[in-house]
Amino acid sequence: MTAALTIAFVPGVSPAKWARVWRERFPTIGLVLRPIGAGDVDDALAGEADMAFARMPVSRQHNAIPLWTETAVVAMPKDSPLAELDEVDLGATEVHVVDAGPVPADVDGALDLVEANVGVAVLPQSLFRAASRKDLVARPLTDAPGTRIALVWRDQDSTEVTEDFIGVVRGRTANSSRRAADASTDAGGPGSGSASARKAKTGSGKGAGGNAGAGAGGKAKAKSPGGGKSGSGKGSNTGKGPVPGRGRMRGKPSRGSKGNR
Repeated sequence: MTAALTIAFVPGVSPAKWARVWRERFPTIGLVLRPIGAGDVDDALAGEADMAFARMPVSRQHNAIPLWTETAVVAMPKDSPLAELDEVDLGATEVHVVDAGPVPADVDGALDLVEANVGVAVLPQSLFRAASRKDLVARPLTDAPGTRIALVWRDQDSTEVTEDFIGVVRGRTANSSRRAADASTDAGGPGSGSASARKAKTGSGKGAGGNAGAGAGGKAKAKSPGGGKSGSGKGSNTGKGPVPGRGRMRGKPSRGSKGNR
């Protein structure tokens, strides 16, 4: 089976649950998961990756759908007095902060200093868990905005396959997917019939949907993590992910992807 979709992901993000759904729903379309460094998102998308799970902010040249916000935590030794707290307000303590985050440039290096009892470090909870430091514990940072994870891709990589993956990530059911609707049409189900018959019924060449050829993933130009607005594109100033049907698709997307071009 030829790989048709390559998904990159930064440290602390696990796309395994979506990969399981994808392989159940689209068993004939290969899926490759590729771990990358936090700063390698642009290079990955310019290379073999079709899409990437990344921390915002991302390049304003890319499409981005914000997905969830990670909790910011303070990493400390197990015997630290701060470990007795439910959450930590660093402004109310005199502890030395070796890295104030939100994402340390060198996570392992920062945690090495924490283990050496030099101070504490701030980082996303997912990165702390991934580091698996037995001698350290983490407590939530008071009033921290956290970091946002987004699904990111380029306009030129938009295909029906990437649209399907967006649907999987957003929780779209198999019955509501466009691919399922196409299969129903091919089988003579609702929406089947000749193009001329559909045109006669709707009174126009576009059909009832009007903008049915638009992409499901819109463009969200995100600002810094935790910011209220997630984009500067049209319709994206609400702080939510882009509205399906408002993506900048140009014409009908092809079914190919970087994996089999």
